[in-house]
Amino acid sequence: MSGLLYDAAMIDLDGTLVDTVGDFEVALARMLADLGLPAVGRPFIERTVGQGSEHLIRETLAEAGGAPELYAPAWVRYQHHYEAVNGRHSAIYPGVPEGLAQLRSAGLRLACLTNKPVAFACELLRHKGLSELFEHCFGGDSFERKKPDPLPLRKACEALGSVPSRTLMVGDSRNDVQAARGAGCPVVLVRYGYNHGEPAESAGADRVVDRLDEITLSALVPTWP
Repeated sequence: MSGLLYDAAMIDLDGTLVDTVGDFEVALARMLADLGLPAVGRPFIERTVGQGSEHLIRETLAEAGGAPELYAPAWVRYQHHYEAVNGRHSAIYPGVPEGLAQLRSAGLRLACLTNKPVAFACELLRHKGLSELFEHCFGGDSFERKKPDPLPLRKACEALGSVPSRTLMVGDSRNDVQAARGAGCPVVLVRYGYNHGEPAESAGADRVVDRLDEITLSALVPTWP
């Protein structure tokens, strides 16, 4: 993967760059407490994150025994609590700074592309000292649709000035693979992320790696044209 083959990369955030389950756990527990509902378990959160805040809140309410009508107040309380804890109970995965540096050194322009609301995503990148490595940060509310729809990837490619076939998608779940296939992008998954309780190998990516800094020229060139 060099400037001769690829021009850019789009990198997912939760479960790919940063382990954010701790942030979700605290914010959701506070949200549920405000509504008089019990907290949900960490394994449930790990299986559920990745499809946007709306999906997470609806599924969490159902898991905690809350009525669907509680969604509106739950949304308000969740936004309030998540803003307060964003980045405080999370950690960058090993190999992430090195991996991003390698991609940039190979001449790729980088965008963070996540289903997390863009304000929270950009703040998390700043909090973790990663924001300056990216030219763009796009969230689940940046475009009309979220991953696994391919639209966000196509829009990010436009912003990066690259065509999909020369733009790598790096993520942690089948949502990233489905979106990449629809957009015509090559896709790599990290093995440690939140793939809805399924092994990353089952998602059908072009390659699965243990760490972001394993995404190297020699590892990727033989995998796709």
